[in-house]
Amino acid sequence: MPSRLRALSLLALLVAAACDDTPKIDPKDRAEGLYIKGTTEYLHGDFEAALASFSEMKQILPNDPRLPAAVGEVYLSMGKLNEALAEFQTALVLEPKRSTTWSRVGFIQAQTGKTEEALSSLRKAIGLYPNDFNALEQLGEIHLKRGEKDEALRHFTLAAQASPDKLKPDFVIRAAEILQQQDRHAEALELLRKFAGQGVRAPEVLTALGDELVRAGKMDEAAASYREAAGKSPKDPSLWELVGRIYASQGKRADALAAFQESLKVKDRAIVHVAIAQLHLAQQDRKAAEEELGKAFESVSGSDVRELLELSELLVTFGRKADALKILSNLASEPDNARSADLQLRTARLARELKDEATVKAACGRVVGNDAGGVSACP
Repeated sequence: MPSRLRALSLLALLVAAACDDTPKIDPKDRAEGLYIKGTTEYLHGDFEAALASFSEMKQILPNDPRLPAAVGEVYLSMGKLNEALAEFQTALVLEPKRSTTWSRVGFIQAQTGKTEEALSSLRKAIGLYPNDFNALEQLGEIHLKRGEKDEALRHFTLAAQASPDKLKPDFVIRAAEILQQQDRHAEALELLRKFAGQGVRAPEVLTALGDELVRAGKMDEAAASYREAAGKSPKDPSLWELVGRIYASQGKRADALAAFQESLKVKDRAIVHVAIAQLHLAQQDRKAAEEELGKAFESVSGSDVRELLELSELLVTFGRKADALKILSNLASEPDNARSADLQLRTARLARELKDEATVKAACGRVVGNDAGGVSACP
C-alpha cells in the first residue's frame, strides 16, 4: 500500500476511535475469547478463574455445546465428581456422539462404584472412537478389579497401542505385570519384545524386558536391554549393577568391572563394592578384594537388606564371622524382618557355629513365633 493511502487509512481509524471510545465487539467473538481464556486458566490449574470465565461465557451463549464439557473437566480436576457428572451428562444431551464425554462419564461412574453403568458408558465411548485410550484404560481397571485378567490384559494392550508415545510405557508395564503375576512369563516376554520392537523403549519397559530375558536364560540380550535402560536412566545405579552381574556370571571379568564402575559413578554403594571384591577373589587377588571391602564399609547404607546380606557373606569369606554375625543379628531383630525365615535361619546357623546360644535362641524363637517355614531346619 502506498504511504499516502496507509496514512489516510490510519487517520480514518483515529477519527472513528475519537467518535466512540468504546470498541464494539461482536458477542460471539467475546464468548469465544472467554472460552479460550477459561481453557487457558484450566490448563494452568486456576480452576476458580476458569469457572468464572465459563460462567460469563454462558451468559452470552447459553447453548454453546462446548460449555458443559469444559465445565465438567474443571470440576473433574477439582475432584467434584457429582458436579462433573452432571455437566458431562448435560453435554451428552447436546453432543451425544462425543466419545470423550462418554469416557468421562464412565470414569466417574467407575469411581463412584456404578460399575455396570460405567461399563456401558465406556463401551459407548469405544464404539464411537475405538482409540479412546482413556476409556480403554478404565475398562482395563474395571476388569482387573473384577478378576477378569484376560479382559484387563486386552484393554491395557489396546490402550498401549492407542495412546500417545509418552503414555505407552505405563500401559505396557500394566499388561506385562498381569502376565507376570500369573507366571505367564513367556507371554510377558513376547509382549515386551513386541512393544520394544515398535519403539516403546522407555527405561521401565527395557528393564522389565531385561528381567524376562534373564528368566528365559537369554543373558546377552538381557545385558543389552539393561545397558540401554541404564543409558536412559542416568540416576539409577542398579541397572549398571545388573549388567555387571550378568557379565560376572559369564566370566567376562573386564566387562563386569567396567559395568560396576559405571554403577559407582552414579552412586557409591556397598553392594557394588562387594560384587567387585568377589571378582577379585575369583582371581585370587585378596589385597584388591580387601580394598573393596573397606570401600563397602565406607559406603554401606544400613537400610538395604540385600546389601547387608551380601556384605555379611563377604565377611564370612574373609573369616570375619563375628562381624558378619553382628550384621545378621541386627537385621534379624528388626520388626520388618522378623517374618523372614531365611534370614532368621541364616543368623541362627552362624550363631551356632560361633557358639552364641542367645542369638540362636532369639532367631529360632522368631521363626517358631511367626509360624514361618523351615522350623525343622533351625539348629
